[in-house]
Amino acid sequence: MKKILFPTDFSDTATNAFVHALEFANKVNAEIILLHTFDLPAINDQYFPQNYADIYQSIELAQFDMFKNEIPKLRAIAQERNLDEIKMSHRLMDGDLLHNIKQCIKEDDIDFVVMGTAGSTGWESFFLGTNTGSVMSGINVPMLCVPIHAKFQKIEIMGFTTRFRPKDKKALKMVLKIAKKSKAKVKCLYVKTSSSDVEPKTIKNWEEDFADEPVEFYVVESDDVEAVILDFIMYKELDILTMLTYKRGFFDRIFNPSLTNKIAINNEIPILAIPIE
Repeated sequence: MKKILFPTDFSDTATNAFVHALEFANKVNAEIILLHTFDLPAINDQYFPQNYADIYQSIELAQFDMFKNEIPKLRAIAQERNLDEIKMSHRLMDGDLLHNIKQCIKEDDIDFVVMGTAGSTGWESFFLGTNTGSVMSGINVPMLCVPIHAKFQKIEIMGFTTRFRPKDKKALKMVLKIAKKSKAKVKCLYVKTSSSDVEPKTIKNWEEDFADEPVEFYVVESDDVEAVILDFIMYKELDILTMLTYKRGFFDRIFNPSLTNKIAINNEIPILAIPIE
């Protein structure tokens, strides 16, 4: 059985993402490990309080009480969706979120991370800052990132951008496994620029290799890569966009202020980030 790590602060953003985590766990046959982290107060080394242990204990106890009170609410959500058979366990940790996520991934042998992302500008805050953005570029397992307005709906079309690299092929195979469990299709986009070094025979080989899979390939010639991808997101009716995290710098360029209005209607799409070494 696979394992999904679900970091939560019990906010509306996290609760919305929890529904996605449940449905994702159901598709990939996984259990969910709930992670809640909390910060300790900063202490000046010169004025280290004698009762620091008591302070720590009181904060930890307060966080534990909140954790204990919130867990039944999440279990109730699972029950409402007839997914209460999904195994759930819990971890409460103090310190840096990213550090704790990495520690859990290592100690619990995590396969996926599912995390909500908030922010008034939706995708912009997701890619250019916030906890989710830093986590996305710092872990080595696939991560499903769920914007606050992304209500769960049946996955029918998954988007995938590629440059037809061998590592991309491995990622596409993973996406296809997930898609087939949902009986979904994958739409794979390659933007061919004037400086493209991808040979036509490479594209043909990919099409032949995946001929029996539920995937469609789209090759668009343009030097305006950002605009093509935005159109792809908008007009192909994607339910999830898959991105490879070695492209994060490229996606940073998409979400600059001049393009914010263009993507405003797209901030309800979850993103499956797959790390490529």
